[in-house]
Amino acid sequence: MNSLLSSSTSPCNSQTLKLASRPTSFRLSLLCNTITAQYTGRNSLSLKLRASNNANEVDSQTAKDDQAAETSNQVSSSSSSAPPALDRDLKKVVQKTAATFAPRASTATRNPAVPGTTLYTVFEVQGYVSMVLGGALSFNLIFPSNDPDIWRLMGMWSIWMFTIPSLRARDCSKNEKEALNYLFLLIPLLNVLIPFFLKSFSFVWSADTIAFFGMYAWKLGWLQKTE
Repeated sequence: MNSLLSSSTSPCNSQTLKLASRPTSFRLSLLCNTITAQYTGRNSLSLKLRASNNANEVDSQTAKDDQAAETSNQVSSSSSSAPPALDRDLKKVVQKTAATFAPRASTATRNPAVPGTTLYTVFEVQGYVSMVLGGALSFNLIFPSNDPDIWRLMGMWSIWMFTIPSLRARDCSKNEKEALNYLFLLIPLLNVLIPFFLKSFSFVWSADTIAFFGMYAWKLGWLQKTE
């Protein structure tokens, strides 16, 4: 009887074990799938985070490069715009000083000494003749003297006292007027500084003459190559 019961119950027990084992394996498979999904999700999330971090780093580096390039462009543009601004301010100072102290035109209206008129020619001839006479006086060719005298001193200052005012009295071009304004301020500096190193009337007059024609060559573009 017991054997029958045992034999009769053994199939049931085996079925029970099989049924019991199936949910367990199913649960294990679900657990493995869940862990795998979580692991995969974590990996994908970490990859996304790494990708976003890399993208942020690239964007920040690009922004830094753009900012550095913009800063360098601003510095270069400011440095390139500095010389023209300095030149413009210097021109204003020279023009204002020359207009204040240099002799002005004899009339308050339009200057009558326009190119082609007799007055224009008179002022021009007067300016260059005074330069030549000043050179002769400074070289002690006229009224020669062994000692420094008033004639040699006037010859040394002749370009500043007679030549520049005569040429400025004409209705000359803007560049020539600018050159004369610069010379009106430059020549007194030369005449005061040079005697500290070399006491020679002729040398001072020669330096003034070189400065005169050098300023004209610069402002009027005498040395520029024509195409």
